[in-house]
Amino acid sequence: MKKVFSTATLFLIVAFVAVLLPIHRTHALTITPIRLEINGNPGQVLSQQMTLINEQNVPATYYVSYANFETRGETGSPSFVDATDDLGTWMSAPSSVTVPAKTSIIVPIQITIPRDANPGGHFASIFWGTVAPDAASGQVAIGTKMGLLVLLRVNGEINEEGGILEFSTKDARTFFTALPISFQYRFQNAGDDRIKPTGDVIIKNTFGMVAKKISGNPVEGNILPRSIRKFETVWEGKDGATPKEDIRQGNFFTKAQYEWRNFAFGRYRATMALSYGTKNEVATSTFAFWVFPWHLSLVSLITALVLFFISRMMIRRYNRWVIKQARTMMKRESENAHEKEK
Repeated sequence: MKKVFSTATLFLIVAFVAVLLPIHRTHALTITPIRLEINGNPGQVLSQQMTLINEQNVPATYYVSYANFETRGETGSPSFVDATDDLGTWMSAPSSVTVPAKTSIIVPIQITIPRDANPGGHFASIFWGTVAPDAASGQVAIGTKMGLLVLLRVNGEINEEGGILEFSTKDARTFFTALPISFQYRFQNAGDDRIKPTGDVIIKNTFGMVAKKISGNPVEGNILPRSIRKFETVWEGKDGATPKEDIRQGNFFTKAQYEWRNFAFGRYRATMALSYGTKNEVATSTFAFWVFPWHLSLVSLITALVLFFISRMMIRRYNRWVIKQARTMMKRESENAHEKEK
């Protein structure tokens, strides 16, 4: 049975799996790169290397350990397990290295792919820690640990199957008063290797015109084989992805002002199209929703009615003034004519 790393160890290593960062640093150790993406054939021996940088003012000894990783839930967060089989047992490196103070050292890594290895994705990590593994229990001792992700694709006939299971706004809401609007979708990878969906969400308004195009995978996240991952992407307003203040607690006019700054109106249709795999298969899905800024609309309506009645009143006053002036002029002309007749 697989033994899951302790919570304390996972907390210490979780930061390094942010795959967008080229280097991860701590006060003691820097590892570069933090990720290896490699291909190999069954029976092949791959040679790689990594660099350990000791940022301390004293020499430090680091001990190696290995772990496989798999997905945990649908968040994309990895769960590290002891390497009792698969890629975690195919890798080898020096059991320990001593790095002088303020110095770096290059460490060789060797990956021996078994001849009977299954084609597809295999995923593991090489950790370097300040505490030696407990040889008696087989578990990795708790301590400060940094690691390198190894994403290996074993060549061969690889099944690439996947698709969008669900796509909607967050919580499947269909009515909004303003931007931002968050979308979420669940993508299933039923294949044998990791996939990274790429594409956009095209949002069209009531008239079929494109109102906005947003990335379908803004974090460039991967989905491991035989797993489901939930993604989120946001149609942002002028105030960004989230309001600067809690609009729900604001008064009526605060909400109206927010709707003006982050204006959208009418029925919208969001279409997601994502490509994945080496053959660029495409998965699509659509969702419709409404945006009606009713606070702003009510303020606008009241303002329009007030202006209408003011304009109507002013027009009536103007008309009475014109009639009065006309009558005065007619009276004067009549009096002048009467004087001339005399």
